[in-house]
Amino acid sequence: MGTRSGDLTQMDEFLPGLDANKPASDPDFNEAALEAANAELANQGRGGVSAKVARSGPPRNRSQRDSKGWLKDIDEPVPSGIASQTLAPAVLDQLRLSSIPGVGPRTMAQLLEHFGSAKEVFAATPDAIMAVPGIGPKLYNQIKLESRHYDLDAIVHWCLHHDTEILVRGRSPYPAMLEDLEDAPPILFCRGELQPADELAVAIVGTRHATTYGLQQAERMAYALARAGVTVVSGLARGVDAAAHEGALNGGGRTIAVLGGGLAQMYPAEHEGLAKAIAADGAVISEHPPMTKTKSGLFPQRNRIVAGLSLATLVIEAPDRSGSLITARLAQENHRDVMALPGPVTSRASRGCNQLIRDGAILVQNIDDVLEQLGPLRQPLTSPEGGEVRNITELQLNEVERQVLEAIGDTATPIDDVIVKSEMPAHRVIAIISVLEIRRLVQRQSGQNVSRI
Repeated sequence: MGTRSGDLTQMDEFLPGLDANKPASDPDFNEAALEAANAELANQGRGGVSAKVARSGPPRNRSQRDSKGWLKDIDEPVPSGIASQTLAPAVLDQLRLSSIPGVGPRTMAQLLEHFGSAKEVFAATPDAIMAVPGIGPKLYNQIKLESRHYDLDAIVHWCLHHDTEILVRGRSPYPAMLEDLEDAPPILFCRGELQPADELAVAIVGTRHATTYGLQQAERMAYALARAGVTVVSGLARGVDAAAHEGALNGGGRTIAVLGGGLAQMYPAEHEGLAKAIAADGAVISEHPPMTKTKSGLFPQRNRIVAGLSLATLVIEAPDRSGSLITARLAQENHRDVMALPGPVTSRASRGCNQLIRDGAILVQNIDDVLEQLGPLRQPLTSPEGGEVRNITELQLNEVERQVLEAIGDTATPIDDVIVKSEMPAHRVIAIISVLEIRRLVQRQSGQNVSRI
């Protein structure tokens, strides 16, 4: 994609996901006014849990969700030593190291690469630690005083009572897609379940202040992707994010929500019910300990995870200085596809999307536009029907086309063998092979042979 990186780096000073044509220095811009506006939008059906927007596909099974039940009251005191009794020593050391203020994902990656393990970091001498680039006396002291920071027993106790798994980078089921990131989160807190099939994922992001058009399109695209077996990733914010999660749930598919704060500090609060539904059919994740309060500076960090989990990022409605464009930039930097839904040139909410398309993003009008661009996967995955998927384009195939494709081997396969295995007339098999060629799923070999790509 040809988006000029200089255009996007100017956005970091704005709150991601907001309709941020007003800078924070504007005297009319304040958090209280923003919250009031967001509450009004939710009440009017603009992306909150009470949203009732039109869409293609079946009607919602409920227009509102009971937000109760996301958090349970924990009446018992935190048992001393529960962290060390529950977690493997190596996992406990990584959790301890990642909780130290100043030890972000990049710093932790440097420390682990230098020393080999978190245990060795804690055992290292001052000179050895400060020999790591970017670490000075102040951070060294933070590491040595690590016991004064997060209460690991309290974290583990909370996770056990709220069905939350602690995922460690490099250990299954930590998502393989995030391993490609230089600043991949060392620890993830996950409520729900991440599955290998979630590598087949597309992020849908956009403004919190979405128009009816934007909400309709976000839900329509998410619904169609879910029906095709693609996991939908978003940030659980108001507006486009909420509509995308709802669309995926309505489509009977999987969706992953990435939070900007801890799982115990749900933001926005009215999305607790939606989060509970997502965790039942997907996952709600955060790189922050559960009690971490959401603040504006954490959203750019959240956006890199949204982009990193996905083969592509689809932007649906974003003003020209929206945080969603930061997500698009992060996707581009990690060599993932960037897509955008066009909007009216007169719509302020679509300026960012139209600029992305002007600068080289893939113009998307329907799910076919998305699937055609994603191409081969780095490793085969199991489809919802139980078959093997090597290229995301295979999700567009009908049953007959898939039957012919599965009869073709990795090496040169005689077309006569394909006819026998697929149990179809020769003329039909030859016609389907031509369709598979056009979709770049197979290629002709010399003579009457064909092979999968």
